Amino acid sequence: MLYPLKLKSPLKDYLWGGTRLKTEYGKETSLQKVAESWELSCHKAGANTIENGSFAGKTLPEYLEASGKEVIGSKAACIDYFPLLIKLIDAHDNLSVQVHPDDAYAQAVEGEPGKTEMWYIVDAEPDAKLIYGFKNEITRDEFERRINDNTLLDVCNQVPVKKGDVFFINSGTLHAIGKGILIAEIQQNSNTTYRVYDYGRVGTDGKPRELHIAKALTVTNLKPPTHKIGEIGIVDIFSDYKIDLLSQCALFSVYHFDLSGNCSLCADNTSFHSLIILNGEICLDSPHESMTLKKGDSLFVPAGLGDYRINGMGEFILTTL
Repeated sequence: MLYPLKLKSPLKDYLWGGTRLKTEYGKETSLQKVAESWELSCHKAGANTIENGSFAGKTLPEYLEASGKEVIGSKAACIDYFPLLIKLIDAHDNLSVQVHPDDAYAQAVEGEPGKTEMWYIVDAEPDAKLIYGFKNEITRDEFERRINDNTLLDVCNQVPVKKGDVFFINSGTLHAIGKGILIAEIQQNSNTTYRVYDYGRVGTDGKPRELHIAKALTVTNLKPPTHKIGEIGIVDIFSDYKIDLLSQCALFSVYHFDLSGNCSLCADNTSFHSLIILNGEICLDSPHESMTLKKGDSLFVPAGLGDYRINGMGEFILTTL
């Protein structure tokens, strides 16, 4: 039986994390801080647990194993792994300056896909900024020299941000989320990160956190990013809701909904739907399940479910393949 799955998220307490995911987004945990909440994950480093229906208590990978690839959808028929990893990230402090490899390099060296991703700025402090590639093209030699003499930040493109901004991060793009930013991150199903610069911080073991300079020198694109900052555009405006297309590529399509009434959606055979509730409270009705969702809740709607209906007042992100 196909039904919408309410998901419990694995949580990560990296040293730069804050408490907003606990206090504002309802993530229940004994951790003192929560840096990341993995809202949709079948990754070996942390998979969702299902909270409702006949699969309650099972993991999302167990559900997929029992239900077959059809619940992911035909767009993923040619790949043998779950395609996406979706997170909420609370940057109480700066993240490391880092880069992710492309598919070819990551599969050869790390044994998993590369990592192209997009960020939706859920909230940001007034002076918040992030690093998005380089200001100007540099050489590999200059890149290595600036890493070694601690002047890398001088050539990084540091961008002020506000709620609603959208960034598309191609694999190979040097980047870093700055302190005071809360984002929704939609990415390939990969956890491979190469740190280049980490502000001299030490980990819980008291030692400087590992850098991955040799690998970063190999995979980093040394030209400025070419993607326009911001959403692609408005899909449509109805009396009860507005849809904005945040990002669209061969890997995923991401939409932002601002709901003030009723909305009808359809999960056809081509792709599942992932919903993350960012604000408000909404009710979901489908042929086999009805539920109320609040800020911080995450939902997996299997491909082939068909029509379902959402009503209420709220803001959510919908991701499909």
